[in-house]
Amino acid sequence: MPRFHCPTPLHTGLSLSLPAGAARHVQVLRTQPGDVITLFNGEGGEFDATVTRMGRSDVDVEVGAHRAVEREAARAVHLLVGITANERMDWLVEKATELGVASITPLVAERSVLKLKGERADKKLAHWQGVAVAAAEQCGRNRVPTVHAAVTLKEWLVRAEAGERWVLSLSESTQALSAMAGSAPVTVLSGPEGGLSPSEEASALAAGFVPVTLGPRVLRAETAPLAVLAVCSA
Repeated sequence: MPRFHCPTPLHTGLSLSLPAGAARHVQVLRTQPGDVITLFNGEGGEFDATVTRMGRSDVDVEVGAHRAVEREAARAVHLLVGITANERMDWLVEKATELGVASITPLVAERSVLKLKGERADKKLAHWQGVAVAAAEQCGRNRVPTVHAAVTLKEWLVRAEAGERWVLSLSESTQALSAMAGSAPVTVLSGPEGGLSPSEEASALAAGFVPVTLGPRVLRAETAPLAVLAVCSA
């Protein structure tokens, strides 16, 4: 059954017009009045909904039964990840959502190729959040991970709350990720192409990040954080 994110209050018996993005998607699928779709608004569970009218640019539905279904990972992993170049960041956001990431904060690192400011940063943030929405619709998640505004590591450390923290590191003093058992939420710091600079890694360690390794191979910037999510999900 097609699934659509509908970020509005939902309840059984409600009649409403779908948001523009969801309406376009429904029309592309050539859905007809009487067809049943699934809606979720990120507040928990999902709803059946019956299409009641197909307009040129709008779609009306009647919300049906609610199902208290959750498909979230057992451990909340928050990625603080160096912005990668070109379309690799899109791919990272998409796959991280599929693997159950709780949130993503793009990191403007010293070695980041892509630097974001002003209007360009706002457009990229909206785009990445849209990628997360589409991935949640596809994979069955009923909660969409938040993609936060891009920050430097210094900015993040100033406002960050206490909690478990890991930094992916190639230094010799690292611990194996497979040994980092637990269920508490964790923030994972991963660098861009070329990794974190020595000063950035030193700042992270001073702020309580534990250096961890994924093994002897050097993974790409968009691969390493996904490997962490896969291990934590398993």
